[in-house]
Amino acid sequence: MILFDIKDGVGKITLNRPEKFHSIIRELALEFQNSLDKCINEGNVRAVLITAKGKAFCAGQDLEEATNPNAPNITKIIQEHYNPIIRKIRCLEKPVIAAVNGVAAGAGASIALCCDIIVAKESASFVQAFSKIGLIPDSGATFFLPRLIGSQKATAIMMTADKINSKEAEKMGMIYKTFPDESFESESWNLAKKLAKMPTKGLALTKKLLNSSYSNNLEEQLKIEKNYQKQAADTADFKEGVSAFLEKRKPNFKGK
Repeated sequence: MILFDIKDGVGKITLNRPEKFHSIIRELALEFQNSLDKCINEGNVRAVLITAKGKAFCAGQDLEEATNPNAPNITKIIQEHYNPIIRKIRCLEKPVIAAVNGVAAGAGASIALCCDIIVAKESASFVQAFSKIGLIPDSGATFFLPRLIGSQKATAIMMTADKINSKEAEKMGMIYKTFPDESFESESWNLAKKLAKMPTKGLALTKKLLNSSYSNNLEEQLKIEKNYQKQAADTADFKEGVSAFLEKRKPNFKGK
């Protein structure tokens, strides 16, 4: 249900349940977590790309599983399926790109929104569908969405469950960029390759700083920026970047 491969320094995670629009069941969730663990542990993975096959990105929870009396209950589904995925993406010390190839609904939208960079097909859309069935947004939606687009728009989108097309999402700051459908795969792959070739130790420290900025005050943030800048300046990539600049050549970063 998950395809995983490593190429050009990019760990590519592809949801592969197109007949169900990649709606998530336990097996898929655990495979997803396993693929993220590989990205964490594999030294040759320097960036991560999350996408899906077919017309949808992810339709969220498979309701047949959620309503099956023999399946895990809703609390277990959140605790064991979704929350670990969100935590792993946010703690993964490498840039993570969501390449949204179609509709992202419910927890599927939440997974996209927690990634570092979100790109989407022009034909893609985002739906906070929870309210349609009497549920509340989960998988970090109430954390990430207001921070991306502001409280008022986030509240309206979550309560009304209005579908937001990718152009609207880009305009309101929900996502980084849209790509034409015909060039989406190549454009998103080129973005992932670009990040994988960058000084990824510095990118990891930037990600940690952004994570901490959600709870720190300014003085706390200034202090850890100072500390992390010292760490960045001690990397081999910083030395390579300075040498390349002075020698007027293209740098060859190693992520070290």
